[in-house]
Amino acid sequence: MQIPNISQQDILHAFQFRHACKEFDSSQKLSEEDIAFILETARLSPSSFGFEPWHFVVVQNTELRELLKPVAWGAPLKLDTASHFILGLTMKAPMTKWGSDHTNRMMTEIKQLPQEAKEVYSQFYKTFQESDFDLDTDKKLFDWAAKQTYIALANMMTAAALNGIDSCPIEGFHQAKIEPILKEHFAIDTDQYGLSYMVAFGQRKEAPKHPKTRRPIEEIVTWRR
Repeated sequence: MQIPNISQQDILHAFQFRHACKEFDSSQKLSEEDIAFILETARLSPSSFGFEPWHFVVVQNTELRELLKPVAWGAPLKLDTASHFILGLTMKAPMTKWGSDHTNRMMTEIKQLPQEAKEVYSQFYKTFQESDFDLDTDKKLFDWAAKQTYIALANMMTAAALNGIDSCPIEGFHQAKIEPILKEHFAIDTDQYGLSYMVAFGQRKEAPKHPKTRRPIEEIVTWRR
């Protein structure tokens, strides 16, 4: 496999370029190749034990976008103007708990582990959930899985920025109110999946009004040599 050769300066430039785009140029649409590339970076993202506790719904239907507006106060302008709008779903406890059909399938069909290795891996996963991370409730399991789904979000936004594509992550929605809508109109099994975030992609309508601000590196990093 070829070693990546992207300059550090180009990568940092992409991070400077990326911002939470509040309004997109609705006349500018991403190509199928662009969105396929962004989604592929989500697919290739790392996850705990490699169990990939996520699913992504690309919402291009304007009527479905309208249904989200009343329960997603942070999204209306993005829903109106973004080229592509994605729901980041996270698997709930029935799919992520040790011994679940999903984790068994991942070990058998995707990772193709031999039976002996699968038994060891499964026991290690069980110990991790019950002892190491104390994931003893459905809420804890969902929050733990959602952390991993956010890795895919970050990778999608960074990959987009590296290609001059804008994005905006959105948590401004009411979780309890949105689930019935996802179940009834989006054919999402809300016993199996919950919504962690939304993210919009497209081209900015105008440049950011303010420069990017962050705390100095000395404030956020401590070295112990």
